[in-house]
Amino acid sequence: MLRVILAFGFVTAPLAVDAQRPAKVYRIGILGNAPPTTPAVARLYEAFAEGLRERGYMEGENLVIERRWAEGRVERFPSHAAELVSLRVALILAVSTPGARAAKQATSAVPIVMAYVSDPVEAGIVASLARPGGNVTGLAFVAGREIVGKHLELLKEAVPKVSRVAVLSYPASASYGLYLSETQAAARVLGVTLQFYEAQDPDELEGAFTAMTKARAGALLVLPHPFTFFHARRIADLAAKSRLPAVYPFRESVEVGGLMAYAANAPDMFRRAATYVDKILKGAKPADLPIEQPTKFELVINLKTAKALGIAIPQSILIRADEVIR
Repeated sequence: MLRVILAFGFVTAPLAVDAQRPAKVYRIGILGNAPPTTPAVARLYEAFAEGLRERGYMEGENLVIERRWAEGRVERFPSHAAELVSLRVALILAVSTPGARAAKQATSAVPIVMAYVSDPVEAGIVASLARPGGNVTGLAFVAGREIVGKHLELLKEAVPKVSRVAVLSYPASASYGLYLSETQAAARVLGVTLQFYEAQDPDELEGAFTAMTKARAGALLVLPHPFTFFHARRIADLAAKSRLPAVYPFRESVEVGGLMAYAANAPDMFRRAATYVDKILKGAKPADLPIEQPTKFELVINLKTAKALGIAIPQSILIRADEVIR
């Protein structure tokens, strides 16, 4: 059994790994949004650690990891990225779109492996998924920006009578315009009116929810961004207080009290990121490694939250759910 200490630290490994363990000591960097201080985030880095262990990399033995966390403050990414480059790391694991962009701006020489990045082509991080070019490769977090349309469809199916849906976003996001157009297109088909609210500081969240209540929003759609991930619990709490059924882009939001989420299996993607790390440390060039998109998606529903909101989730949704929290 894998034993992880301090969420992503020293791990023990079966003897079978010893034979393939690289003898050289590598220094890599992690440029992340949130430190692994919560179970949801810790699970991601534990999956990454497991993927490394399976390929013979052991922190404290043949691997040194430099970690830098933005902690929900996107403006911190550039300085953290520059610091990792100055430490001469062999590569950087960049978590989130802002993190990957900051890493790319900081260096054109150090390889960058992406994880939790929404649309790296539209964000201008890589040339294409098949031929990324440059020094960046890895995994795209969503199948495409149309995922937000799927979120709105699920919300309408769960709450059929809803006519006004609040949309919570981080306005400085590079993908904001893309998500906006997709959401509006889905809203026209579904016959709902969208109400847009922005927050880029945790102190702005309560005001946004107060405005939603005054505007009589009937439900909430949360757009994907590191800010909404890092403040998942706060957003879920405010949605519950405002009695707004909500759909989220991260399953972690449902685990802390959100109603429902449809998203890629994030731990699986972090485990896969370790394969890119291994290939690059063995000499592969990022430009030659196609970017992967998720193949495993999860629909997660919190029935405790549904009951508290007085909502009966339709059976048509429940039978499709990968996990139901009761």
